[in-house]
Amino acid sequence: MKKALFLDRDGVINIDYGYVYQIEKFEFFSEIFDIVKMFKDRGYLIIVVTNQSGIGRGYYSQEDFLKLTKYMKDEFKKRDLAIDEVYYCPHIVKDNCKCRKPYTKMVDDAKEKFNIDLANSWLVGDKQSDINLAKNAGIGVSVGIGDRVITDATYRFKTIKEFKIFLYNNDKIV
Repeated sequence: MKKALFLDRDGVINIDYGYVYQIEKFEFFSEIFDIVKMFKDRGYLIIVVTNQSGIGRGYYSQEDFLKLTKYMKDEFKKRDLAIDEVYYCPHIVKDNCKCRKPYTKMVDDAKEKFNIDLANSWLVGDKQSDINLAKNAGIGVSVGIGDRVITDATYRFKTIKEFKIFLYNNDKIV
């Protein structure tokens, strides 16, 4: 079985300006590349799991999302890093779908496709729904990022930079 690093997108990979769908407004956290490299070097799959209700709300199209996703993946490839898969939920809350975090369909699909050992995997997110997804799916380590109130995360950091520093100071933890 393989281990995975599950990443939320907005607020973890890029600055969350709210319903980001345009390349020119997609700003990476520079530290995310070093974090992904650390996990990749240790054999982890990199999987993005992201709620994209902007599609369901009509703020942008699925085509807009896919174009931005290709750009994001290409930027990782330029650094010799690969995102193994991107799972997304285009629905709004009232749709009550099973792919929207904190429901586990995105993680379940990844587990089935890649034979993932969830107990030895990590999830990094900036919302309570991310941490609840980790708990609901049985992901072993959850990391909360940002200033929001987040409970039950294994680790909490105000910024991605703080998380990166923690990882480099505790490199045996991964």
